[in-house]
Amino acid sequence: STDLYPTNFISVVLPSTMTMKLVATAFAALATQQHVAAFAPAVGRGYSASSALRMAETTALSQDELKKMVGYKSVDDYVESGMVVGLGTGSTAYFAVERLGEKLKSGDLKDIVAIPTSVRTKEQAEGLGIPLVTLDTHSKLDVAIDGADNVDPEFNLVKGGGGALLREKMVELAADKFVVIVDESKMCSGLGPGFPIPVEITPFCHEHTLRTIAALPTCEGCDAVLRMGTSSSNVPDGDDIAVTDNGNYIVDLHFKEAIKDAPAMATELKNTVGVVDHGLFCGMTTAVIIAGSDGISVKEA
Repeated sequence: STDLYPTNFISVVLPSTMTMKLVATAFAALATQQHVAAFAPAVGRGYSASSALRMAETTALSQDELKKMVGYKSVDDYVESGMVVGLGTGSTAYFAVERLGEKLKSGDLKDIVAIPTSVRTKEQAEGLGIPLVTLDTHSKLDVAIDGADNVDPEFNLVKGGGGALLREKMVELAADKFVVIVDESKMCSGLGPGFPIPVEITPFCHEHTLRTIAALPTCEGCDAVLRMGTSSSNVPDGDDIAVTDNGNYIVDLHFKEAIKDAPAMATELKNTVGVVDHGLFCGMTTAVIIAGSDGISVKEA
């Protein structure tokens, strides 16, 4: 809720008619496109634009509908022709990639190159005809757009629920602006209880590294769990250890109480031998675009 953010924000709430128009347009676009299976949301499947509009007028917006609104707005407001753009990973970032592809195809945007943060995003972008490069050739980005699993009042983030935290952090740290897109359910008063903190570690002696992480002073009280099955989900869905795009493992840190000092934990985790990186993104956010039941708000750091 906005009362958690009494300072340093700009609130831009769309009138209901504009919101419904945006949703209807978004549904129509979604219904005609191909989707990458890993993160293709359910919204819009089997609906015409008119039925989508009637549904939006009579029922509360679904989480996927809210994600689409912020994904589209992030590209509309922050991406200009000639930019180098970082493309995030996950079910919300999916819509930003989709919108970028649409605007390139229509000619509204030109001379764009993009850097994906995962194999899944790379495949989606290629399918949409978005020109791709890497940090090896473009070390400076104009803007990166990505979702988040949790956002606290200081704009510290938890990311990595989809397993792409290392590549996301590398790309987003290289961007002049980092725009975070979420629905209101991701906003929280403190990181930890709402979503586990993912930590990417080397496979070598991974059980030792897991125990070392759990014993860190800033991680006191956490339950450190090795991710199993698919790396893109922190819910176990297989018997094998989950492997990231980089060939590493992930340990998810479950907390019952809010983390007292997220930046301190970030530093302590990063300094631990065997840890490749972690899902705490502190001091990186330029703006957060939030979709809620009453419209869209933009909060700037």
